[in-house]
Amino acid sequence: MPHSLFISDLHLCAEQAHTTQLFLNFLHDTAPRADALYILGDLFEYWAGDDDLGTPLHRDITAALHALGTQGTRIFIMHGNRDFLMDKQLAQACHAALLPDPTLLDLYGKPTLLTHGDILCTDDAQYQAFRRQVRNPAWREAFLVQPLAQRRAQIEQLRKMSETEKQIKSMDIMDVNPEAVAQLLRQHRYPRLIHGHTHRLALHRHSVDGNSCERWVLGDWHATGNALLCDAQGCRKLEF
Repeated sequence: MPHSLFISDLHLCAEQAHTTQLFLNFLHDTAPRADALYILGDLFEYWAGDDDLGTPLHRDITAALHALGTQGTRIFIMHGNRDFLMDKQLAQACHAALLPDPTLLDLYGKPTLLTHGDILCTDDAQYQAFRRQVRNPAWREAFLVQPLAQRRAQIEQLRKMSETEKQIKSMDIMDVNPEAVAQLLRQHRYPRLIHGHTHRLALHRHSVDGNSCERWVLGDWHATGNALLCDAQGCRKLEF
C-alpha cells in the first residue's frame, strides 16, 4: 500500500557510528518502499553551514539520501533545533526539498501538520529566547561569514552549555505545552499532528474545541531506530 515515512532526532555525528549505520540500513532496506521520507529535524547533531558538506560522515549520509531520492522516494527535510543552518546546498546534495516549519499537507486524504516540535515547548522561556535569536536572519548572516573552524568551535561550546542546562531543567519544562499544542491545532483547523524534538515516542489524543486530534511524537535514534509509517488507513510506529 502507498505510504510515507516520518523520522526525526537522529543526531548523526562521527562519535555515534552505530546510529549512522542504523540510518544507512534504514535507507537501504525500508525507505525505498515509501512514496516519501520526511525528516522532521535534527538529522545531524549540529550543522555549521553548507560549506561543511565535505566530512566523511556528511558525504556518506548525503550520498545515501541522494541515492534514495533518485530511486523514486521523495525526500523532505525540516530544520531542527540542532541543524537549523541547513540550506539549499545540503538539500541539493540529498536530492531533497526543505520544508518550512510548520507544514500542512494532505496525507492520503488526511490533513496532517508537520513540525519539528520545539515551537511547542513554550514553558522553556530560555530556549525560546535562544531560538528567536539564532533564527534571526541578521544573526545567521553574521555567524556564517565566520571561518568554518570557528563556527564549529562555537557550536561545540553551545552544545556543552545545552547539556549542562538539561541537567537542571525539569522534564515538564522541556516537554510540549498543552495550550501551545491546542493553539497550533486550532490555527490549522484540527489536523493530525506529527512532530519530534522531545524524544518521547508516543501517540496522544487531544480534544480541541470538540474536535479529536491525534498527535504522534517521533522518538530519537540512540540505541535503536524508529519511524512512523502513514498510509490511507492511518499511522503506526516502526521500531528497529
